[in-house]
Amino acid sequence: MALKGNLRDFTITQLLNLINLANKTGTLVVEGPNETAWISFFDGKLAYAQMRHEDNSLAAILHRTSRVSSSQYKVLKERTNGMGDKELGLLLINAGYVSKQDILASVQTYFIDSVQRLFTWVEGMFRFENDVLPPDEKITVRVDLENLIIEGSRRMREWEQLQDEIPNLELALKFTERPGTPVEKLNLSVEEWKVISYINPKNSMRQIATATHMSDLEIRRIVYGLLQAGIVELIWPEGTPKPLPARTPMTEEEKEEQVSLVNKLIKRIRTL
Repeated sequence: MALKGNLRDFTITQLLNLINLANKTGTLVVEGPNETAWISFFDGKLAYAQMRHEDNSLAAILHRTSRVSSSQYKVLKERTNGMGDKELGLLLINAGYVSKQDILASVQTYFIDSVQRLFTWVEGMFRFENDVLPPDEKITVRVDLENLIIEGSRRMREWEQLQDEIPNLELALKFTERPGTPVEKLNLSVEEWKVISYINPKNSMRQIATATHMSDLEIRRIVYGLLQAGIVELIWPEGTPKPLPARTPMTEEEKEEQVSLVNKLIKRIRTL
């Protein structure tokens, strides 16, 4: 029987820890509100990752990691349609476009990034399918989960802090009245300029995140920096519903009960 559950009860970090401890082989399927992820493991190590709405072909991954240019990517998509990743990788290596190390590094970077994006998913369902492996034509890796788990814990703490500071992405932004340096003369990052270009009382932070292809964590992180610098302030767009009251923090008894559930799940997954 496959392990199933709700992300409200078990975080991605806890699931990775269970898979790592039990040295599981199979695929973790996580279904969020707007995206589905497939994360595969061999003996408790990360092997493969795929997002439903993303092109995870080798050509796309190499382009995303700047191993091939936009023009090269376009040619590869046109001329290698239907070719498996392993076959394409061998073709590129033999042609001298990339090395085997380039391919493995790019694939590993993409897989790790895919997992890290899951750390802030708090809504959705998951299931672990035993012995379900990636398609044969896909390139796989072996990545220890310990560092990913540590990074996940760090991101969860940051996520919780940013949620406290910016609890609702339906809020909009407006520029503060700055008597000092004009905004256009500030030394900001590319990502910060992207956000600033969309600031308008009619644009919610969620809309800005969608337009700039940023995750909830990324948009909160950038907006928090802009707030601390006194560049912007939060406002309610006209007609936007007020946020629901914040969830009541868990009591010590509830926390102990959750820990007990996790311990029981560890014992259960080891027997699957």
